[in-house]
Amino acid sequence: MKAKREHGDSVDGERDLKRQRVVDSPSSPPEEPLVPYNDDEDDERRALNHIGSREEDGHRVESEEEDDDDEDDPYGLGSTLGRSNRQVEVRRDCPYLDTVNRQVLDFDFEKFCSVSLSNLNVYACLVCGKYYQGRGKKSHAYTHSLEAGHHVYINLRTEKVYCLPDGYEINDPSLDDIRHVLYPRFSREQLEQLDKNKQWSRALDGSDYLPGMVGLNNIQKTDFVNVTIQSLMRVTPLRNFFLIPENYQHCRSQLVHRFGELTRKIWHARNFKGQVSPHEFLQAVMKASKKRFRIGVQCEPVEFMSWLLNTLHADLRTSKKSSSIVHKCFQGELEVVKETQSKAITEKKESDGEQNGALKITDGQIENNNVAAETYRMPFLMLGLDLPEPPLFKDVMEKNIIPQVPLFNILKKFDGEMVTTTVRPPARMRYRVTKLPQYFILHMRRFTKNNFFREKNPTLVNFPVKNLELKDYIPLPAPTKENEKLRTKYDLIANVVHDGKPDEGFYRVFVQRKSEELWYEMQDLHVSETLPQMVALSEAYMQIYEQQQ
Repeated sequence: MKAKREHGDSVDGERDLKRQRVVDSPSSPPEEPLVPYNDDEDDERRALNHIGSREEDGHRVESEEEDDDDEDDPYGLGSTLGRSNRQVEVRRDCPYLDTVNRQVLDFDFEKFCSVSLSNLNVYACLVCGKYYQGRGKKSHAYTHSLEAGHHVYINLRTEKVYCLPDGYEINDPSLDDIRHVLYPRFSREQLEQLDKNKQWSRALDGSDYLPGMVGLNNIQKTDFVNVTIQSLMRVTPLRNFFLIPENYQHCRSQLVHRFGELTRKIWHARNFKGQVSPHEFLQAVMKASKKRFRIGVQCEPVEFMSWLLNTLHADLRTSKKSSSIVHKCFQGELEVVKETQSKAITEKKESDGEQNGALKITDGQIENNNVAAETYRMPFLMLGLDLPEPPLFKDVMEKNIIPQVPLFNILKKFDGEMVTTTVRPPARMRYRVTKLPQYFILHMRRFTKNNFFREKNPTLVNFPVKNLELKDYIPLPAPTKENEKLRTKYDLIANVVHDGKPDEGFYRVFVQRKSEELWYEMQDLHVSETLPQMVALSEAYMQIYEQQQ
C-alpha cells in the first residue's frame, strides 16, 4: 500500500509539473493585451497547442497548428473574441511589393467584403483593389491570394499590410502613401496653410487638381448633396473643425464621422485621383434621415442644408444647452412681431395673467382694434427671401420678359417694417435681424407647389460679389460691448444655381478659392475657372456670405 501511495504521489507530481510547465509556457498572452481575453479558454488552448510545439535552443517554435490562429476562426475574429493573440512576423522586404497597383485602389466606398458582404475584419487587395474578409486559412482573402496570385493586403481599420498566404506583416515606408489615401491626416500647421496654398496636385493618371476644389461623383441624382458639400467646404471654421478627428472623437454619430472623412478627402493633397465619391457619406445620410434623402431621388439643396446643419449640431453638442461649431458659424437671431385677429378680447383680458406666465420668451403683447400683437425672438441658421411674381404676358417680341430684382429689395423683408402675410395660421408677420452670424446663408424661394404641378420663378437677383453692406438696407442692433465694432460687410463665398425645368433641372455651384481669390464653377465632376461677372448673371438659389473681419 505504501509503495502504491508513493507511486501515486509521483504520478500526481509529474502531472502537476506538466501542468505547471504548460501554464508557464512562453505562449501566454502578453502583459498588456490589445483586447480582453478569457483565461479559461486560453488555458485550454495552450494545453492543446503545447502538444504540437517544441523547444529549440531555449526559443519556442510554434507548429503550424498553433501558428494558424484562424483554423477555428476562419475570418480572423479571434482578436475580437479574445481567443488568440499570436505574434506576427514583421518583415521589411517582400518580393511582391512590385505587384501593388495604385491605379485600381479606391477607398471611397463602404468597407464590405465583396464575397460575404460583412464589414468585420475587411482587407483590401492592393493588386486588384477588391475587398475581402479575414486572412485565416479558410477566409476569403486567403482563398483569393491562392486563386488569383495576389499577395499584398491592407487591413482597412488598422492600416497594417500583410503578405498572404505567408501571413507575415510588411513594414515598408513605400506603402505610406496608400495609408494616407486610406485615412488622410492633417496637422494644425497644415490647416493654417490651406487657404494660402497655390500649388496644384497631380493624380496618378497625370491630371492636375486643386486640393479642396475636387469634383464629387454624382451617383444618381445626388447633385443636391454635392453642391451643399462644396458650399460648406468654403466655411473655414467648419472645415478646420472636421479636418481634425480629435475634435469630434467623443461623438458616436456615423454622420459626423463620415462628413469628417469626406472633408479630409476633399482637402487632401496626395490623392490618387482628382475626384472623390461621397458614397459612404450618402449611406450615412440615408440612415440618419430615415431615407428622406436617398440616392436616385432629387431633392432641394436648401432642405438638405437645413437638415444637415441641424443634425450635425444635435450630434456634436454634449448637452442640450451647449453650442457647437455649426451654431458658432451660422446662428443669428430674429425679432418677430406676430399680429393675429383677436376673436374674443374679453376672454383674453381675463386670462391675461396666465398667458404672461406661460409665454416666457415674449417681450410684450399688445391688443388694439381686435388685433393681438406678440413679440418674441428666435434663432435662425438661414434666411428665406421671397421673389416677386414673374409677368404673365409676353412682350412685343413674343418672348417672356425675365424680370430682375436687386438683392436689397428682397432683403427689406427683414427691416422690421415690411409685413409678410401667412395663410396657415392667418397672421401678419414682421421680422428684424437682432444678431448677425459670422456666415450668412440666404435662400431664394424659386419653387412653388400647387395641387397640379411645381413652378419655378425665373427672376434674376442682382447681388454684389464683394462688400455686401447690410446696415444701409436693414436696421441692425448696436454692438453689445462699448469698444466692439459692428461688422456689417459680407463677401460672397458660395452661390448655388439651378438650371432647367423645376423637375428635370440640375444644380451647380460657384465657389471662391481664397488663396488666389479666383472663382470656380463646379458641377459634379466638372470643375472649371470662371469670371466673377458670370457668378452674378446666374439664377441664384442659395448663397453663403462671409463676414469681413
